Amino acid sequence: MTDQMRCITLARRPDGAPVLEDFGHETRPMPQPAEGEVLVEVSHLSLDPYMRGRMSEGPSYAPSVELGEVMTGQGVGRVLASRVEGVAEGDIVTGMTGWASHALLKADALRKLDGDLPPSTALGVLGMPGLTAWAGLREYGRPKAGETLVVAAATGPVGSLVGQLAKAAGLRTVAVAGGAEKCKLATERFGFDAAVDHRAHPDAESLRAALAEAAPDGVDIYWENVGGKVLEAVLPLMNTHGRIPVCGTIAWYSGAEDTADRLPATWRSILVKRLQVAGFIIFDHWNLMPEFVAEMTPRVAAGEIAFLEDVTEGLENAPAAFLSLLEGGNTGKAVVKLTGEG
Repeated sequence: MTDQMRCITLARRPDGAPVLEDFGHETRPMPQPAEGEVLVEVSHLSLDPYMRGRMSEGPSYAPSVELGEVMTGQGVGRVLASRVEGVAEGDIVTGMTGWASHALLKADALRKLDGDLPPSTALGVLGMPGLTAWAGLREYGRPKAGETLVVAAATGPVGSLVGQLAKAAGLRTVAVAGGAEKCKLATERFGFDAAVDHRAHPDAESLRAALAEAAPDGVDIYWENVGGKVLEAVLPLMNTHGRIPVCGTIAWYSGAEDTADRLPATWRSILVKRLQVAGFIIFDHWNLMPEFVAEMTPRVAAGEIAFLEDVTEGLENAPAAFLSLLEGGNTGKAVVKLTGEG
């Protein structure tokens, strides 16, 4: 076993949109597990939009990554050494490894994976994004047969599962995606009833007209992943007593748009239509992970649930892949496969 590990660190805090120079590439001594820890050789690393928020300083639902620290993130990999009862060398586990070739995980912060599905599924459809879709739709969307659901970023790992779960519950499902290929993917692979290309509509008014055609009975649930013009387009189409689970606002993550002038109209819509707008962070629902995995694993294994991964080779390419993710350049769950791993 090598005595060195590789990692990607936060070299500086972004000023607006992140750039490659905000990341550092380092080699460090291989850590050794203490009692209650395992050493993991990471094979796959998850890239997720929330990581942009962790790069900035300031109060949030989770601590910022400090300068010089390894970038935060979930990974999967093979146990090289274990000092945890019930976890053996060679087991495949998942946990918050960070952007690194190796990591130490504590016993209460890892989950053993079975070998029937690709380990990368624990980062997407059967991981945090999947749990986000499953728990968020159930707890905050509360879908009812016959209703209409609109999902932003609909071909991503969260949006695509939200759409499939809603469709199975008897809803009309409308995808909002960027580009004709992603719209085709939404309907043909993920089963949405209709898809609207937000890139084909330069402003909220044009986008709203297209959404009104795709959702002629109005919108009962809007799954919010992006904010920006998509939110502005959807809000007037919401039905009375509609629900808006707020999962993300990626359009505003780098502070690109001032929306203060539209706040009064937004607040009035919420009041007049008695909308239920609920922000949620999936860490508040982590206790549901065992139930989620037990319910969804057989469905994924049976091919009932479609998923797609956008795989980048090599840890050194993680920063570029992450920047592409923030611009909507990925198709499916963004995963980094470390070179030489299975």
